[in-house]
Amino acid sequence: MSLYLPPGAVLSSRKATIGALFHSRVPANPQHRAVVDGDRVQSYAVLEERSNRLANALLDSGLQGGDRVGLLARNRLEYVEIELAAAKAGLIVACLNWRLGDRELQHCINLVEATVVIVQAELAETLDRLELTPHRRIVLGGDYEDFLATGAPDYPDLDIDPEDGLVILYTSGTTGLPKGALISHRAMVARCMCFTSEFQIPIGDNFCAWPPFYHMASTDQALATLLRGGTVHVIDGYEPDLLIDLLEREEMRFFILMPGMVGPFAAILEQKKVKVKGVGVCGAMADLVPREDIAAATRALDAPFNNSFGATETGFPPASSALIPIGVAPTNLSKRQSAFCEMRLVDPDDNEVPIGTPGEVALRGPTLFSGYWNADETNAQDFRGGWFHMGDVLRRNEDGTLDYVDRVKYMIKSGGENIYPAEIEQVMLADARVHEAVVVRRPDRKWSEVPVAFVVPADPNLTADELMDLCRENLSSYKQPKDIIFLSEEELPRSTTGKVQRHELEARL
Repeated sequence: MSLYLPPGAVLSSRKATIGALFHSRVPANPQHRAVVDGDRVQSYAVLEERSNRLANALLDSGLQGGDRVGLLARNRLEYVEIELAAAKAGLIVACLNWRLGDRELQHCINLVEATVVIVQAELAETLDRLELTPHRRIVLGGDYEDFLATGAPDYPDLDIDPEDGLVILYTSGTTGLPKGALISHRAMVARCMCFTSEFQIPIGDNFCAWPPFYHMASTDQALATLLRGGTVHVIDGYEPDLLIDLLEREEMRFFILMPGMVGPFAAILEQKKVKVKGVGVCGAMADLVPREDIAAATRALDAPFNNSFGATETGFPPASSALIPIGVAPTNLSKRQSAFCEMRLVDPDDNEVPIGTPGEVALRGPTLFSGYWNADETNAQDFRGGWFHMGDVLRRNEDGTLDYVDRVKYMIKSGGENIYPAEIEQVMLADARVHEAVVVRRPDRKWSEVPVAFVVPADPNLTADELMDLCRENLSSYKQPKDIIFLSEEELPRSTTGKVQRHELEARL
């Protein structure tokens, strides 16, 4: 028996995009809460109409498929409708980090040649200081509402390829200017499926988007929630009282905790005796969190901690499936490989390394981004051989679990030996008296480079000699730091996304 399909029907039937999938979700629960931002609540029907109007207004103003719309705003309800409108219009949202300095922000906008920049009123003055390529500016508030009202309320129903770009999220890095990671509809749909599958997210669940929307932590999971008929609760950053109020009122399968706020937030929850309505999984990036803080947070929220390892470029893969049990201060942070990805660990010549040997992660899978915007040389290097090379080093254990080792670029070459700073940091962080540890390289006449540790103590009585004894017990002699320098948490130089600026610490040496 043969089945006749009109020409192009097979291809078109596979072209599910973020805008189309949201549009298809609306009839199932038109009056259900889609987005909540303080006192402002939008139903699915309202969010559908407003995002349709904005999509049509942008197209009517002359924008064409693939054009970039810069978005400079803090977390607010409009962020979601702008991303959905762009998805429906075939446009790409460049999610701009409002914390950046003028030089970096100017680079990010000009890099993508934004045709339109939508800006929060309080941030508009920032744009006035920059030298930007020609663009139309729309200020959130009355200007935005007037523009949106010019668009028709009908769904645009365009033929958009799933490989077309959806959003550009900028990677902060530790040196140099940000790179723009282009994430397609295909990748975002896969990320939504990976998130809901790996964490067993129920249909209609709640998600709290408090990390900035210019970060994958909120954009990826907010869109996943909307495609599943859930509610996105928008909070503008780490606001403990607002977060507690939400946790007491709403159940949610996944609640994000970010490094730097885990310990303080757990302390507040304990101090106020907060009764959480129900959290299934909490946390992220356990490698960057003090072990005692992990234990405290899981007890306070009565939920295991997500021992994740992913990236802006990859989404949750390659290794975000493992959970740390409630109340446990882990002695190791071995991870499990995520579903929906292929992974190899390779040496500098791209040969697969044996079990137990550190190797750079090379990844393939549908959640992968499409490359860095306007960075052909970088893309050719990072996607060589048909695999995306993350720049992160993992080690596979005999039982199949994975241990994070370090970034390739952080590796210290000392006397011909490879030293990964994270290995030293993990030893120190296993001691409850250490709040944070960062190991960097220092030039050395004899060994070329040697490791030096900067430590933020949790116990003011901790001494460098005690830490050196700990390192001697757990590390080979060549891996032991040559100096230990104590400093306060405020003295650690950080990027706008909270990453420690290692090059600044090295400059101090």
